Amino acid sequence: MAPLTIGFLMDPLETVRVDHDSTFALMLEAQKRGHQVRYFEQGWLRFNGTCAEARMRHVTVRRELGRHFDILDEAPRPVSSLDVLFMRKDPPVDAEFLHATQLVELCGTGRPPVFINEPSGIRDANEKLYSLRYPDLMPDTRVTSELPVLLDFIARNAAGTILKPVDGFAGKGILFLSATDRNARSAVDMLTRGGREAVMAQAYIPESRQGDKRILLVDGEPVGGVLRVPSDDDHRGNMAAGGVPRKAVLTPRDLEICERLKPELVKRGLRLVGIDVLGTYLTEVNVTSPTGLVEANLLDDVCVEAKVLDVAERLVAERAAR
Repeated sequence: MAPLTIGFLMDPLETVRVDHDSTFALMLEAQKRGHQVRYFEQGWLRFNGTCAEARMRHVTVRRELGRHFDILDEAPRPVSSLDVLFMRKDPPVDAEFLHATQLVELCGTGRPPVFINEPSGIRDANEKLYSLRYPDLMPDTRVTSELPVLLDFIARNAAGTILKPVDGFAGKGILFLSATDRNARSAVDMLTRGGREAVMAQAYIPESRQGDKRILLVDGEPVGGVLRVPSDDDHRGNMAAGGVPRKAVLTPRDLEICERLKPELVKRGLRLVGIDVLGTYLTEVNVTSPTGLVEANLLDDVCVEAKVLDVAERLVAERAAR
């Protein structure tokens, strides 16, 4: 295949952790294949009167702490100048984020790039709420801002309840409450901002002490995973919250969950997805900038980013043939 121009809409490249960041691993793989790598930040995106453009940096990258990239040039370029655009801006999915997913689609008379993931799919698939489409795969769950409903749900779960902000990420704002916790009313009032914002409440899964499983799906197929084990003094397995990565073994139930999700993920153009499984239950479907590629590679002896770039190249070739 002829070299492609591959863009990454992401957080500042200066801040990435070269030994952990999934987006950086994708950039390295694109460069390894001879593709030109450009990156830009959300705030650099704009509409120029006819189409979306951004101040883009053409970069070379290397896994070398402290000097992990060089800028070859920097200039405004239309989004349509890219063959592929990886939408890799980290949450929160706020108004500015949603505006960016709308802007990148405005290519005027130019051809839009192949998106990974599709902006419309990202808008539709809130990482907490999308899994509610499959209630039979999930633990008992409520989403509401009503304090009496939440307090009643907490009181009826003898093993405990997990509360999550609907737009939360990286384990932030997640609380465990027991059925008799005297902090329950205060915690619910705080998370819902006095009953003004909905939160997700899920029955606690005791198997979570053994870790939650991040399974990476490429084109709907499981290609790797990592078990994120919480520390002894925390209930959260997120690596950003101190969880320790361990090798994950995919069970028949895990594969069943992946198979159920695949048709809709592919239909929505959600080509790179990280699902979270606790015990036998699906808890989240992460589509904005799912992490865990580097850890899955090390633990499973795979190369997830190579599988993702295979898909990107195939989609470009299929489009060119039409």
